[in-house]
Amino acid sequence: MTSTPTFLGSSVGKKVVMAVTGLVLFGFVIGHMLGNLQVYLGPKALNDYGEFLREFLHGQGLWIARLVLIGCVSLHIWAATSLTLMNRAARPIGYRARQYEESTFASRTMRVSGVIVLLFVVYHLMHLTFGNVHPSFVTKDVYHNFIAGFQVPWVSGFYVIAMLCLGLHLHHGVWSMLQTIGLSHPRYDRLRHACATLITVIVIGANVSFPIAVLAGFLHE
Repeated sequence: MTSTPTFLGSSVGKKVVMAVTGLVLFGFVIGHMLGNLQVYLGPKALNDYGEFLREFLHGQGLWIARLVLIGCVSLHIWAATSLTLMNRAARPIGYRARQYEESTFASRTMRVSGVIVLLFVVYHLMHLTFGNVHPSFVTKDVYHNFIAGFQVPWVSGFYVIAMLCLGLHLHHGVWSMLQTIGLSHPRYDRLRHACATLITVIVIGANVSFPIAVLAGFLHE
């Protein structure tokens, strides 16, 4: 006898988990970008933003957000890994010649870009949140840590590379998410592509501007 697969055990269930957790992570990326843009308003604006995050919900808000994000990242990785294993099990013998007529470079590099982004997130937390790999970390001085951190060229270079990988991941992620929620029709494909591209350009353009602005001297202490 074969048991009936559960919802989460099915490919559809895993894709839903990918879409929901991806939506939460996408919201975080947007919020994080908007918060960091306050660096262009000066030290007070960015430090006040940091103080707001630390004091939100009497200091519990930031930890709640972190726990939610850790849960979403874990589920996202689980769903992605499970889908990959299911696809390999369904076709254990690979194609003799690969055809990329419908896939894109972003979709074909999702696993690689995802791993790079994950490694970057770990480093980013150690760099600008905990400060244990920062050259001159000052507790609660977000602006100083931001500027001093990006004044190291290789750090800024790694940040830019990670953001480009995030762009690839984000573009295909938004495209797939819109498909999962039902916008999978030739009539909407152009809109889906435009939406995914616009969001990616805005987010990655803003994030990449931070290290460039610091290295160019536009942002300084």
